[in-house]
Amino acid sequence: METIPAHGGSLVNRELTGVERETLLERVPSMPRIELRPREVSDLEMIANGAFSPLEGFMCEADYVAVRGNMHLASGLPWTIPVTLSASDELAGTLAEGSDVALYSGGDHLLGVLHLKERFRYDKQREAERVYLTTDTSHPGVRALNDQGDWLLGGPISLLSRPRNPAFANYRLDPSQTREAFKKKGWRRVVAFQTRNPIHRAHEYIIKCALETVDGLLLHPLVGETKSDDISAEVRMQCYEAMLEHYFPRTRTVLAVNPAAMRYAGPREAVFHAIIRKNYGCTHFIVGRDHAGVGNFYGTYDAHYIFNEFDAEQLAVTPMFFDHSFYCGRCDAMASNKTCPHDSAEHVTLSGTKVREMLSRGDMPPREFSRPEVAAILIEAMKRSQ
Repeated sequence: METIPAHGGSLVNRELTGVERETLLERVPSMPRIELRPREVSDLEMIANGAFSPLEGFMCEADYVAVRGNMHLASGLPWTIPVTLSASDELAGTLAEGSDVALYSGGDHLLGVLHLKERFRYDKQREAERVYLTTDTSHPGVRALNDQGDWLLGGPISLLSRPRNPAFANYRLDPSQTREAFKKKGWRRVVAFQTRNPIHRAHEYIIKCALETVDGLLLHPLVGETKSDDISAEVRMQCYEAMLEHYFPRTRTVLAVNPAAMRYAGPREAVFHAIIRKNYGCTHFIVGRDHAGVGNFYGTYDAHYIFNEFDAEQLAVTPMFFDHSFYCGRCDAMASNKTCPHDSAEHVTLSGTKVREMLSRGDMPPREFSRPEVAAILIEAMKRSQ
């Protein structure tokens, strides 16, 4: 049984092994070197394992400009987020196009090599305007963009070693591994769900609605770099494990982690996340309220509307759109604005601030809002952080 083709037709693999790896390793000591930031480490891994197919490296100028401007690669294939490696003026001046550059993290951990094809200057403000729809530096994506170098280095990469001591090693499945798991289970239609937040009843409701219509579910929380005030990946994973143990069908669910970093690019990132899950072998992707948003930078359902700007056959992954969900006392069930006719006074909805206040006091949120097993994990995490 064949799974859905990767974006662009075939799954990229830029991880070297055997003689090819040993040969490149011998040349590394003579190469200039770059220390990667956490997001760039995540991007390198995602390129190498095929999660960013069809990218084989960090973007050269033609792809960068096309993605920034019209949300497609230079080839015409849909792609919404620039995947780039930046360098300072000083560093860029020492690098020659056509040369190889060693890529490190943590000072001494060799990750791989960039086969430098192009180095070019770029307009940070224009990227912020187009990708994030704002130049406001309170936006974490804009702030990260402004903090990086003024040059971009483009070219294919070769991965020599995985990141050191990766978190959630048992859940770090490459796209080839999730595809193989789906194939063994006989799943043809697979829906993916992602969040950077702890899972609550509204999430559970939309996931189970989606699961009613497909063969299987990939729970795929993002564990790359996030904002400092987001709940840690460790705590979020504990919540997912509790939900998988008590509330999701194990035979129809795979729990794995997505090593990508958050950009907080709202609508564009929703499409980006859908493409990534297509590469992991998913045919469907859940898009909820304010997907990948932050603050008030994007409209509540902008992440739904943006999919209308793409050719469905080119995108080839089906978004499943869900409205704001909640427990309704009159319906006596979970519902959404699409299905519930009752006044909002009947709905159990809590702001993030209110939930954090309750958890910090050790108070359980209503069962209609959060499963008690998840709330207990969050309360314990709050105690440790105080």
